[in-house]
Amino acid sequence: MEAFFEPLGDGRFWATENTLGPWGGGSQHGGPPCALLGRALERHEARDGMEVVRFTAEILRPVPQAEVAVSVRTARGGRNVELLEATLAAADGTELVRASAWRMNLQRDGFAAGDAGPPMPGPDQGAPHPFFDVGLETGYHTGMEWRFVEGAFLEPGPAKVWLRMRVPLVAGEAPTPLQRVLCAADSGNGVSATADARTLLFINTDLTVHLRRPLRGEWVGMDARTVIEADGVGLAESVLHDTDGPIGRGAQALFVAPR
Repeated sequence: MEAFFEPLGDGRFWATENTLGPWGGGSQHGGPPCALLGRALERHEARDGMEVVRFTAEILRPVPQAEVAVSVRTARGGRNVELLEATLAAADGTELVRASAWRMNLQRDGFAAGDAGPPMPGPDQGAPHPFFDVGLETGYHTGMEWRFVEGAFLEPGPAKVWLRMRVPLVAGEAPTPLQRVLCAADSGNGVSATADARTLLFINTDLTVHLRRPLRGEWVGMDARTVIEADGVGLAESVLHDTDGPIGRGAQALFVAPR
């Protein structure tokens, strides 16, 4: 398959094998469905100058590699600021992921840019690391390109990594900057895990992304760190970058338990 999703019409999509996550069970990685919801949110009653600046997804249950349907509505309209809501559902109508986004009318001129912090070393300074064995020839791990600047898969601790989509989100469409960010951002807890994924589960219940500005280029950089407390609650946080510097932050709440 040459994309994460194939369009079926009427807001329905077929999830290809490229969406499969590394944990088995025929479930999707969180990145592609979040990006699909982001696509719906940014296309809903789109207007020039309006950009998604905050996206939150509540992952209600595992998302199967199967047919899914997307619906979207305006929760609070406005000329300059609006709140949108979207839902990803299974073919039988079961709600799988619920998302919301604040969309703002960006003022392109008249403001001095703040200091967002130093840029990460670029993807040309990163190195590919083999993904750990997930028992799948095709999945999210092959649908994305990975270059680590610091850390590696199965190397516990913080990581700096660049990700780039190898295939489009939806067949026949070029990914937008928002779609590229959301397809990558859900990987923050995986790349910065502090425990062995073969012995511990660390499942994120949500993903929140705040963006200062749109991504430039194809690469999404993540300066990611995970902290797990003794009571089994974890928090994964990522500073998101493009090759010009930081663009925002991502955060995930984690449920942690022995496998």
